[in-house]
Amino acid sequence: MAQDSLPGTTDRRLAGLLTLLAENATIVISGGRIAKEVGVSRSMVWRWVERLRELGVKVKGRPATGYFLEQVPDILTPNMLRQRLKGSLFGKHIYHFFKTDSTNRVALELGHGGEPEGAVVLAEEQTAGRGRAGRAWHSERAMGIYVTLLLRPKLAPVQAPLLTMMAGLSTRSAVQALTGLTIDLKWPNDLLVRGKKAGGILTEMHAEPGQIRFVIVGIGLNVNQEKFPGDLADIATSLRVETGKPQSRMELLVRLLREFENDYNRLVREGVAGVVARFEAVSSYARGRRVRVTNGTESYLGTTAGLAPEGLLQVTRDDGKVVTVIAGDVAEAR
Repeated sequence: MAQDSLPGTTDRRLAGLLTLLAENATIVISGGRIAKEVGVSRSMVWRWVERLRELGVKVKGRPATGYFLEQVPDILTPNMLRQRLKGSLFGKHIYHFFKTDSTNRVALELGHGGEPEGAVVLAEEQTAGRGRAGRAWHSERAMGIYVTLLLRPKLAPVQAPLLTMMAGLSTRSAVQALTGLTIDLKWPNDLLVRGKKAGGILTEMHAEPGQIRFVIVGIGLNVNQEKFPGDLADIATSLRVETGKPQSRMELLVRLLREFENDYNRLVREGVAGVVARFEAVSSYARGRRVRVTNGTESYLGTTAGLAPEGLLQVTRDDGKVVTVIAGDVAEAR
């Protein structure tokens, strides 16, 4: 599917205007030159500059003299991303939105439409970001990474949840390499810093018995948020809050996609055991953690007892019985 044929995606020419300004940051470029290079009228250039300003991009200047950027914006434009991901599985089909309801919903649509493996759906802002168990995901404009990857793995449907754990490992590696922060993984899909949530993974699958048609892996990462709305203030954090300085979303995303591709190739090549072993090794929640498990029918206390070979969490209940958590909410028991 062509980038522009998907409703709502960022117009290629608008992305081109942003790239042109970014590559000539602090240099005044005339409206006439922009119009010619991007392929639109001068009045359209003015309208788009206004649009970029609404999105928080600091464009200086006016139609008569020209425009320039005070600083290069941290916007995840497809053009810049493609340049950084040459030769990568994720460098070919990039769908960028300034605003959409949910990158997972768009990726599901692409998956059903036959889009090839490796498509990337990105949003600067989501109006209906989704977390696990139908929860909302807070997606502040241009402050986090909201990305969904489309995969067509040769795995059995029962193995699909391992892609969630693998995505956690990939994201953890990228964040630790670029920020120096220590990231903990809470089974199956949370990234924590000092016990607070900094990111989450939502994997959805379309399969038939015995065969996966496609899987989408949605990754939400709090990067430059400085504060969170009331109900999240005590439980959420961001990389900026934890490091005390702004972080480049572009650098993080590029590193994340490269780590993910390496981990994915390894999973396809070597099988699932490595993912389970790696997750268990870096997650403080995998073994010896007092937890409360809540599912649709019951709630019980216990202590985590490692992961089963297929990646499901095992818990020794207080009555001594060892149970495998297939679905449900696992929270630290305080």
